[in-house]
Amino acid sequence: MSLAAPFRPARISSAGRSAVVAAMAFFTVVDLFATQAILPMLAAAYGVAPSAMGMAVNACTLGMAVAGLATALFSRRIDRRNGVVASLVLLAVPTALLALAPDLTSFAVLRIAQGLCMSTAFALTLAWLGERGGMGQASAFAAYITGNVASNLVGRLVAATVTDGFGLAGNFAFFAALNLAGAALAWAAMRGAPPPASGPPASGPPVPLARRVRQLSTVPLLSGFAVGFCILFAFIGVFTYVNFVLVRPPLSLGMMSVGFVYFVFLPSIILTPLAGIAAGRWGVRPALWAGLGVAGLGLGPLLSADLGTVLLGMVLVGAGTFFAQATATGFVSRAAADRGAASGVYLAAYFSGGLAGSAVLGQAFDRFGWPASVLGVGLSLAAAAVLGFNLRTASAKNNVPQGG
Repeated sequence: MSLAAPFRPARISSAGRSAVVAAMAFFTVVDLFATQAILPMLAAAYGVAPSAMGMAVNACTLGMAVAGLATALFSRRIDRRNGVVASLVLLAVPTALLALAPDLTSFAVLRIAQGLCMSTAFALTLAWLGERGGMGQASAFAAYITGNVASNLVGRLVAATVTDGFGLAGNFAFFAALNLAGAALAWAAMRGAPPPASGPPASGPPVPLARRVRQLSTVPLLSGFAVGFCILFAFIGVFTYVNFVLVRPPLSLGMMSVGFVYFVFLPSIILTPLAGIAAGRWGVRPALWAGLGVAGLGLGPLLSADLGTVLLGMVLVGAGTFFAQATATGFVSRAAADRGAASGVYLAAYFSGGLAGSAVLGQAFDRFGWPASVLGVGLSLAAAAVLGFNLRTASAKNNVPQGG
């Protein structure tokens, strides 16, 4: 087939479609968590406390929350393919400029700009997936979250390796190139795709804002948004501040060793695609609770002074939270009448949770130590489990006003 020929999803195997979807997710969010692997080096370079550097690095979640809300309001007017490609091209600009950031404030502002671009691409891609009824939605969402997981593993490993060899500036230049690669993939993968099952994004009369708010304000959807908040609150709390635990006595790992630690995400890459299957077979709530339960089992091992035990805790928390995230993401998009708006609001809530987790658990880490942060993570997982009682797909579908 010619390189110029239209992309025809129907001729690609299910495994091939999943691989493309996962790769799109990888390139979209690879900048989000990769920088966490070099947090100790960044804190030393800027001469600041762990909580301050953690807040600056995770400032991208503020941009992602804002962009998620904007996408929720205007997604019907945005062409999915063009919006994703433009967002990823623009993402390369603040990524490259991070190499030149003179102080912590400039660094944080550039991370916010990264978040704006990443969230727009993320939300529009989720809407695009939700509008393709023939792709096997649960599997497609699980594949997208799997790509997210892979970005955590590969992104952190690459960041630690590139920084160790070429310094902080070389690291950010490399990741800017990855952003452009993601834009190229989105341009090719979303080309010639069939029209959404519900019609083109911008078709039909405008939906009044009050009606759109009602569509997004059912108990199941609001609970789904809150679950997303809790999941990233917990995830950020562990995988931001555990880096400082790893480099301090008694573990005392070097930069390269910290990078290799993130092979703890490998089981998540294997297990996350099963979230769609589990939700379809057991139901959304049991699948969510299974993921949260696995994450909860990892909290105790995180407090150990033995490296192997800490790594086991990281494996369990990573696998559990990503499994739960895949379940919640798929639920929200399937349960909503306006998938683009629902995806945007979900991402706004999700990334707001990341910002809150960075701030609250960072202060707990500075003032009371690692055990206090882990306790906060446990409370967040428990809150998500309670909210999970409201994730009833049938109720969401019946309560969400149809149309528009």
